[in-house]
Order: sequence, then C-alpha cells, then structure tokens
Amino acid sequence: MQQNLINQAIAHHAHRLPEQIALRGAEATFTYAELNRAIKTQVETWRELCVHRRPTMALAVENHPAWVILDLAALQCEIPLIPLPFFFSPAQWLHAMQDAGAAVLVTDHPEMFEPLLAEKITHRIQFELAGKLLTQFTLREQGEVSLPAGTAKITYTSGTTGNPKGVCLSADNMLNVAKSIAEATKLSPKDVHLNVLPLATLLENVAGIYAPLLVGATCVLLPSHEVGLSGATGLDIQKLLAMLKQNQASTAIFTPELLHALVLCIEAGAGSSGDLRFLAVGGASVSPALLKRAQKVAIPVFEGYGLSECASVVALNAPHVNKIGSVGKPLPHISIEFTDDSEIVVTGNAYLGYVGQQYLQQNSIYTGDIGYIDEDNFLFITGRKKNIFITSFGRNVSPEWVERELKISPYIAQAALFGEARPWNVAVIVPRQGASTEQIENAVQTVNRDLPDYARITRWIGAGEPFAVNNQQLTSNGRNRRDRIWQYYQDKINALYEGNNT
Repeated sequence: MQQNLINQAIAHHAHRLPEQIALRGAEATFTYAELNRAIKTQVETWRELCVHRRPTMALAVENHPAWVILDLAALQCEIPLIPLPFFFSPAQWLHAMQDAGAAVLVTDHPEMFEPLLAEKITHRIQFELAGKLLTQFTLREQGEVSLPAGTAKITYTSGTTGNPKGVCLSADNMLNVAKSIAEATKLSPKDVHLNVLPLATLLENVAGIYAPLLVGATCVLLPSHEVGLSGATGLDIQKLLAMLKQNQASTAIFTPELLHALVLCIEAGAGSSGDLRFLAVGGASVSPALLKRAQKVAIPVFEGYGLSECASVVALNAPHVNKIGSVGKPLPHISIEFTDDSEIVVTGNAYLGYVGQQYLQQNSIYTGDIGYIDEDNFLFITGRKKNIFITSFGRNVSPEWVERELKISPYIAQAALFGEARPWNVAVIVPRQGASTEQIENAVQTVNRDLPDYARITRWIGAGEPFAVNNQQLTSNGRNRRDRIWQYYQDKINALYEGNNT
C-alpha cells in the first residue's frame, strides 16, 4: 500500500515534531508520533480484512480522536469509507449502507444499529481505540455494488428530493482541497482547530482534519454535546463560545445559524471570540448584513462556497482577500466558468462518479447555482437555479436571498418564500421562541425596506412547527425542502391569494 499525502505528512511531522499535539480529545491526546503509530497499528489490524478484497466500510462514531485514526487507516488501506452522521434518520443510514454495499460498520453506538441491521449482521467484535469502546459489525454479503476505481470516500447528504446519491471521491480529490485550504488560510503548526461540525460532514473532514494535519496543527475533537450542539438543530451558544476560548481555538468552521447565534451572544455582552483568527462559514447563503455585524464585534469570519461533487470547498474569502457579499476567490486547484444562463460550472477536481454510475464522469461540474465573478475575481452566488421562481409580472426571484435576510432577525428562526406565477410573495415563518406577531411583522417590514418591490414579502403566515429533518421540511445540511414545505402550507398560502388582490 502506497502511503497517501496526508499520512506522509503525519509521518513527516512525527519525525520532525514528535511531541507536537495532533489530536486532543476529552479522553485521549495524541502527539504526531503517537498518531502515526496508531494509524499503522490500525492498518495492521485491518490487513486480514483486506486479504481477498477491500470491503466498503461505514463509520458512525462521534467526534473523537478514534474517528480520525479509523478514517486515516481506511485511507491507507484503500478501504472505501462511508461516514454516517448521527443526524441522519435510521432510514437514511440504511439507504447509504445498502446503496454503497457496506460490508463492515464501525460504531461507538451499537445499540442504534443492531436493531436496524439485526438480520444482516454475521459477526461482531469489540475493541478499544483512543479510550473509546468501538463495535465492528461484519454484514451479510449483498449484490455487487459498482464503485468507481480509486474511491476513498462515499459521502451522502440528505438531499432535497428522494434518496440521496453517494458521491464517490478519491484521496487526491480531498487532498487537493485540503492543500488549497491550508494555503488560503495560512495554517501553521501554531494553529488549534476546534472541530465543531460532525466529522461525518465532508467540509469538517477535509477542511477541519486533513488541512490542519497537513501542516502540523492541532485538532480538538469533542462530542457534540460538549461543544453545545444536540441533534440537528439544538444549540447552546454559551457553551460553544466557552469551548472556543477554553481550547484557545484559532480556527473553526460554522454554519450561518451558528454564526448568527455567536453574533447575538457577543452583541449581548459575552465578550470576545477568544483567540479565533479564522472562522469559516458555509453550507448556505450568509447575509452580508450579518457578516458586517460580525465584523463590528471583532469576529474574524470568512464566507466560502463548495459542493460534495468537488470534494467540498471551491471558493473562500481570506483575511487579505475578503469581499463581503461574495463567497471569495476560487481556490487554485479549480477553474470556474458560466453557462449562458449564468449557471456556475466548476472544472478540475471533479468527483469520480456516483455509486453505481455507469458512464464516465466528466471533469466539469454543473453546480445548479447561479452567479457571477466580478472584476476582482470574487465569486458571487445569487441563488439556486431550480429554486428561482418567476412572478406574474415576469420578475425572477431567488428565495434564498430573501430568506437569509429574514433569518438574521432576532425574532425569525426560519423562513421559506413562495410566489411562483403570483403578483406578490408569501413567506412561511418559524418564529424564535417568545417572538410576538407584532415583532415578526416589524422584522418583515425592516427587511422589505432593503428589497426591490418584486422580492418583498407582502403577506406571511406562521409555521405550525419548525422546519426539521424529521418532518422532511429540512435537509441534513440545513436547507429548506421547498416541495415539502409547499405541500404542507399550500392551502393556507393559496387562501391568502384568493382572499386578497393586493
């Protein structure tokens, strides 16, 4: 087995900086020398597993040094790995494992998977790694699943419709991004990265593990509840801020909702963001107004953009090249072009293909996002091609733009905008706890003042419950599932149009 670039870098740091801390967890800490040995030991443990063929392996483990060791050992063994987030439903876990032909599952929560896989389990062993007890299930053989040659990781998101596709990535795909991220953010051995998002998300895996380890930095890996996260949407921002300060984190990755909560927390007098020098934010559109508020309270936040089919990050702002409203400059390992209708096309570093894909994958990815590049080479995203609706006056509206402005209000938690073939727009709004109807109405009017007339919210209705993964109104990465929200609220929305000709 030829050593890949990330494991080569770890071996290099183990030789030059053997006592430098690589991974710091609640139960165990690993220097680079110890991490290098742990990876080699796990590779030896799995050698017999790979005698006849390399089985596809699912990994369902909380953020912990053990996750990283297993991931890097699988990379070294050339075992295709399927990271399973705990915010997935059991049906989504099962789909991912069946779709990609998982023959092995390693987890620290066997009680969640045994009932789901009972009749498929042929063998189980328990072992301890980095102070964590793990269970490895061997699963009954199923029909042959076709994976592209060189597949190192298969990443699934919940998607917006139907069962998600497995995106097959090579080691080079991911390491190209990690190298570009390390260069753009000027990562060094002095940096401490707090892994806030689940490692099963590709962004945190590539930018929050591979990039720091490439340069000899430190990763802090704590269970979600210890950094203030619970489930898909639970958040204790005071605890998260405390963890940033306590661990002297210099870098971290947030979603827009986490950033919004941090801004509100610091605006309310919680102090500074500690030693942070680079807080990346991505996963969904970020309001420029929120980014400006973050700047005012000295949060060093930088917006980026990416997609799974390009192994995560495609463009990123950085301290000396930052333009609010843009998602930054394209990273050097890719190039960007546009179709006649302004769809963004990314060339270079394309994924290997989807699980079971029969045709040869091209190196250019049609992203489905609409945007442009300005004269300074900053990329701007104006919306999702499939989400843009056209009013009865013929004006194009990108709902994400309006929704992100609504959600920075302290009174609005979530919003979905509709107006296809209608003269004006209706928003479905999920209030924040304790918000009154009057406060929400004032927030809507405040947003309207900065919108062109065709994009304004003329009427709104309160949601019966939050948009969530469980009710299928939200994807696992926090995006609205518009078809499901529309199905649930269409009668109420249509009643507004029928009763009002404003």
